[in-house]
Amino acid sequence: MKTVLYVKANPKSNENSKTFQIAEKFIESYNKKNPEDKIITLDLYKENINFLTEKNIQEVFGPKNEESKKNRILSYAYGFAQADKYVIAAPLWNLGVPSILKAYFDYVTVKDISFKYTAEGPVGLLKNKNAVYISARGGIYDAPPMSNFEFGERYVKTILTFLGVEKYTAICADGVDIMGADVQKIVGSAIDKARKLAEIF
Repeated sequence: MKTVLYVKANPKSNENSKTFQIAEKFIESYNKKNPEDKIITLDLYKENINFLTEKNIQEVFGPKNEESKKNRILSYAYGFAQADKYVIAAPLWNLGVPSILKAYFDYVTVKDISFKYTAEGPVGLLKNKNAVYISARGGIYDAPPMSNFEFGERYVKTILTFLGVEKYTAICADGVDIMGADVQKIVGSAIDKARKLAEIF
């Protein structure tokens, strides 16, 4: 049995979020294909993820032991490290990820839990993991010049690679805010891709 961590980073409902419309179909298809797997849904807005305080930073850099697993902030890092697969659903906001997702990655990017330092530099500890990033984007960012302005998918891929995640795929529904765009077709195409990926994820 595998554990899938489904991270949702949007205050909108499933019905009102194009990102979630795609992600929920991915989860639905994955669940049908892998009914024995455990899916943990983490809605960051319901979790009240916040920015790290000075006290939090001291805890993050503190010892990692059985007692540290009871710490609220560190519990997210331990939970992230224990998952086998990641589904991260977040729209592109102002060329980047929603700030709450960045705050969450600050929770889970913790030395001696998700990465470690060696004589050669930092090394990710999350090996043999699989991740998919699902995002709806207002413009078209899959090619220059606009791809140069895209820091959502690039950030998620970079941070997951830093943590050691070797298998990564992105499903992005581009152009949903362009005047005259066939939004239903764009989202439908992304859902088709999501369902196909769920079959082999």
